[in-house]
Amino acid sequence: MELTDLMIFKKLTPQELEDISAASLLRKKTYRKGSYIFRMGDTTASLGIVLSGAVYIENIDLWGNKSLLSDVSAGQIFGETYALTGEMLMVDAVAAEKSEILFLDIRRMTGGAYAARSWYPKMLGNLLMLSSRKNLVLSNRIFHTSSKHVRTRLQSYLSFVSLREGTREFDIPFDRQQLADYLNLDRSAMSKELGRMRDDGILSFKKNHFTLYRELE
Repeated sequence: MELTDLMIFKKLTPQELEDISAASLLRKKTYRKGSYIFRMGDTTASLGIVLSGAVYIENIDLWGNKSLLSDVSAGQIFGETYALTGEMLMVDAVAAEKSEILFLDIRRMTGGAYAARSWYPKMLGNLLMLSSRKNLVLSNRIFHTSSKHVRTRLQSYLSFVSLREGTREFDIPFDRQQLADYLNLDRSAMSKELGRMRDDGILSFKKNHFTLYRELE
């Protein structure tokens, strides 16, 4: 992916991108599937930008219970709140597949030394837009997991994906365990409910591919 294709660098000229690179604010690193990019308890001054692959944002409590908070696809950012505040990370960022990550030292960028650069207000505006979109994603997850019922959580999430993709046939970015972690469900209970929904003629599925046959109530 070209840097000019990334939302965080939207409206920047090639010269402005060169200026950012010349300031040593950017670095790239490639991660194997399952590798940790950020670990809970760490601190970071840099946000991550996914150039290729995907990243899962996870939380594991003291009892070993895992919650999958979000998936970050190519072009998206992660870790920006921790990088800006200097707070200790309360999540892990894990490569969902082989991934190339571009790190932007946002702490140094916003420290005052670059405030007069032409790209500075553009970068702040882009960062605000991306952070706002991420807040919407996290709000959606809260909505999906608010019900006490397994079917209702599945209905909420699958309806959302169908609406977002504009089709009743789509792929989701999770396998069964990851979907259960994302919806805060027991995998066995979730799989049984998916089977019931299939038997009821509501949907069909194969691995992470779903087809909805009628409205999810």
